[in-house]
Amino acid sequence: MLQKINILINEISTISVKTSEELELFRLKYLSKKGILSDLFEDFRNVPVAEKKEVGQKLNQLKQNALDKYNILKSELVLSEDVNEGFDLSRPAYPYSTGSRHPISIVRNEITEIFSRIGFTVSEGPEIEDDDHVFTKLNFAPEHPARDMQDTFYISRISAEDSSPDDILLRTHTSSVQVRVMQNQKPPIRTISPGRVFRNEAISARAHCIFHQVEGLYIDENVSFADLKQTLLFFAREMFGKDTKIRLRPSYFPFTEPSAEMDVSCRICGGKGCNVCKYTGWLEILGCGMVHPNVLDACNIESNKYTGFAFGMGIERLAMLKYQINDLRLYFENDIRFLDQFKTAF
Repeated sequence: MLQKINILINEISTISVKTSEELELFRLKYLSKKGILSDLFEDFRNVPVAEKKEVGQKLNQLKQNALDKYNILKSELVLSEDVNEGFDLSRPAYPYSTGSRHPISIVRNEITEIFSRIGFTVSEGPEIEDDDHVFTKLNFAPEHPARDMQDTFYISRISAEDSSPDDILLRTHTSSVQVRVMQNQKPPIRTISPGRVFRNEAISARAHCIFHQVEGLYIDENVSFADLKQTLLFFAREMFGKDTKIRLRPSYFPFTEPSAEMDVSCRICGGKGCNVCKYTGWLEILGCGMVHPNVLDACNIESNKYTGFAFGMGIERLAMLKYQINDLRLYFENDIRFLDQFKTAF
C-alpha cells in the first residue's frame, strides 16, 4: 500500500488540465466518495499495526497533495478563462481585409481641407427642400426651365391656382444651404456646402440622377471678381498641382452676375491636348460668379453695402479627373474590384 501511495503522489504532481471538464474528472477520480482516496482510507483498516503510523502519514500527505493540486488547477483555469473572455476564439487566424473610403468621400474631404485652410467653414442643410430655398430666393424666374419636372424631383406640388412657393422637392443643388446661411448669419460669410443633390436625368456613363456637389460662398464688404479668381486659382493648384492653370469663360446663372465657367489645364497631357480633354488642353470643373444683388436682397443682406462671390463644382467630375474614371455609374455600384483600388488613398 505504501508503494501505491508513493506512485499516486508522483502521478498527481504531473497532472494538468485545460478545461473545466478535465478538472471535474480529476476531482471525481481522486477526491470524490467513490474516488481513489476514499478507497485507500477504507483499506487502511487492514494495514498491520506496525505500519499504520508510516502509512497513515503518507496517506494524509497524498490527500493534502490532491486537495492542493485541485485548488491550483482550478485557479489556473479561472485565470485562463478571464484572459480569453471577450475574444472570439473561433475567428479566422488570418487578418480581416481592411476597407477603404469611397472615392467620392476622398475627394470631398480633400476639397473641404483645402478651403478650410483659407477660412471657409462647412455648412449643411436638408436634402428635402422647398421651392423658396432652391429656386425663388436664388433669382430663378417662375418660368425657368430648371423648375420643370424634367429636371426636378417634386415630392408635392402646389396647384396651378396657388401662387405660394410651397413646392416640396429634392434639392437640385446645395445652393439652398447657402440661402439658409445668408438668412441666419450676418456678413462676413465664408462657407462651403458639400452634399448630395438630385436631378431627373437619364443614367449613363456621363450622367446620373444622383450626384454630389461642393458649393462655396463668400460675402463681405468690397469683395471683387479678383478675389474669386485668386481663391479658385489657389484651389486648383492645391487640388491638381502647382503648375495648374485656369481660365474663366463667360456664362450665365440666375444667382450670379457676372457668371463664368472655370476650366483647368489638363493634367493628363499637360495642356497639349488628348482624348480626355478632347484635344483642347482644358477641362471644365466648376461654375462661379458674383452673387446677384437680387439674391442678397431676398436673404435680407444689404446689396448696396455687401458683395460676394459663389462657386459650385461636382465631386464626381473632380474624382473622374483625379482618378481617370470614365463611367459615373461605377460610383454607385459598390463593385469591390473598383473600391479596392482606393485602399491606399486617404
